[in-house]
Amino acid sequence: MFFVNVEGAVFRDDKWLLIRRSKKEEHAGGELALVGGTVDNEGDSRDILERTLRRELFEEVGVEVKDPIQYVRNTSFVLANDKEVVDIVFLCEFDKGEPYAKSPDEVESIHWMTADEIVKNEEIQSYLRDSIVAAEALRIRK
Repeated sequence: MFFVNVEGAVFRDDKWLLIRRSKKEEHAGGELALVGGTVDNEGDSRDILERTLRRELFEEVGVEVKDPIQYVRNTSFVLANDKEVVDIVFLCEFDKGEPYAKSPDEVESIHWMTADEIVKNEEIQSYLRDSIVAAEALRIRK
């Protein structure tokens, strides 16, 4: 059984919204990341991925994004506790709110970075760089 996780590649002008995850987080604690979270069980539901992402963006950093949210890519990985995760990244255009570490147990800090800064930053994990490269290509085609 997989956990399903959604992440938002949120852009404003030519910059991407990243967070530094709290060191309290078991997975990727202290690392730069996209905002997102695990999809909860809801039974029969529509647009659960998009609703989950909107909820996570507001709960973690206090921002809202415009419609539509567009699919970018998906990956899978295994957590340290051997639980498997399917991760789905969506392209989101920033709408309103000033991002801040609203949920300090999950978010240590907020960062706006260009795609070039992200790609060149050796601290950033390859999966995040790959997600931003894919999201940037989709954003430019819009």
